Amino acid sequence: MHMRIRRNAAVLFSKKKNQKNFFFLVCALVLTGCDLAPRYHVPVGSTPVSYSEATRWQEAKPADTVPRGAWWRVFHDPTLNALEPRVDSANPDLQAQTAIYDQARALLAEAQSGIFPQLQLGGHISANRQSNNRPLRGNDEPNQYLDNAVDTQATYELDLWDRVANSVKAGKAAAAASAADLASLRLSLHAELATDYFTLRGLDAEAQLYANTVTAYSQALTLTQNRFAGKIASGMDVSRAASQLHGAQAQATDIAARRALAAHAIAILIGVPPGALPIPPEIASVRVPSTAAGVPATLLQRRPDIASAERAVAAANAEIGVVRAAFYPNISLNLEFGIQDTGFNLASLGNSFWSVGPGATLPIFEGGLRTAEEKAAFAVYRRTVADYRATVLGAFRDVEDELALLHWLGDELTQEQRAVAAAQQTVTMSMALYRDGAANFLEVVTAQTAELQAERAALDIRTRRLQASVSLIRALGGGWQDNG
Repeated sequence: MHMRIRRNAAVLFSKKKNQKNFFFLVCALVLTGCDLAPRYHVPVGSTPVSYSEATRWQEAKPADTVPRGAWWRVFHDPTLNALEPRVDSANPDLQAQTAIYDQARALLAEAQSGIFPQLQLGGHISANRQSNNRPLRGNDEPNQYLDNAVDTQATYELDLWDRVANSVKAGKAAAAASAADLASLRLSLHAELATDYFTLRGLDAEAQLYANTVTAYSQALTLTQNRFAGKIASGMDVSRAASQLHGAQAQATDIAARRALAAHAIAILIGVPPGALPIPPEIASVRVPSTAAGVPATLLQRRPDIASAERAVAAANAEIGVVRAAFYPNISLNLEFGIQDTGFNLASLGNSFWSVGPGATLPIFEGGLRTAEEKAAFAVYRRTVADYRATVLGAFRDVEDELALLHWLGDELTQEQRAVAAAQQTVTMSMALYRDGAANFLEVVTAQTAELQAERAALDIRTRRLQASVSLIRALGGGWQDNG
């Protein structure tokens, strides 16, 4: 197509170089203009048929159970449901990303303005004096004169090479990518809030565990002190019991400090100063929801970060067309009309002037500038393709990781609960034997330590399973919209 355009131009200019032939050239270029951007295709990558980890613990389901939009409601926690909407209204990071999206939309509108003719209204009023010795000055020219004018200029670029069209395509893709970035950040912030919330509730459960432990250890210390007073226990038993008690109290204090940090993190996420958000302690009975992962192919439509990466590829592809268009003539239609007078008689048609005609510019020599810009545009395109593929692979890994965590943590929790039951039984028996004088207090301390460790491990696994569930929902794209 490009060679045909050049031949048309050569034939027309070989004839009389008048305005009529130039007009015919413009028409020929309009009719043979083309899009210089490569034909766009979504990058192709390797997509697995199914998630390997999903088959180990999930039954096949026709649709996922995660609610659209407010996905956190699947946990049925009233406090979490009240906190999450505040992210959208008050989080400063989300507000900043919203401004970036607004900027992308404004840049798109700027690119779209090139589709329309550009119209300008101008004018000037000036008093002038020319030099007596100005070169080529006429004998009858006045020394001083007024120059007053009002004029209108209109310019319209003939988008022969789709430079403007590709700029609009790139702007639309960039705006869509920015919208996806906004959705991705919103999803991340909501997931971070849910993760911090379950951390806080896990610490509440640990605080309750240590409160019970401190009570039990206080009773054990009292028992050893009474036995020591009755000369049937050694002072070592008392010191061991006291050490157990004070250690548990120190751990309870540490949990209180960690809980304060978790509450501060939640406050920041909803735009509240740290310490200004009271969240009363609560032992929440939140269950891990059933979340069907679906098939990997649907992940390409759900994840906003994948959508952003794909739109970045589309924008880079369109920018190649914009850069390539700079190799060819830029042709525009120009119109100017105005009134000019040495006085203020600007309403007289006799003082009017006008100019109409096409204009063209063609780069001849720029030291390799356009070639360098084209190479840079292709390099940007290759980078965005690689980024897209990396994002897709990362998304598949995220889902597989969280499915694996939910699977193995579920097994681990079952095993740890058995360990807790056995440890509790050991503590009961060791205390009974100690009261009867059939065992020393070291056995009691060993049993109590094992019980506390097992219960803490079980609580930690429960918290991690809830957090893994949140991460799985985030990895699947969270509150995506069903376009089917």
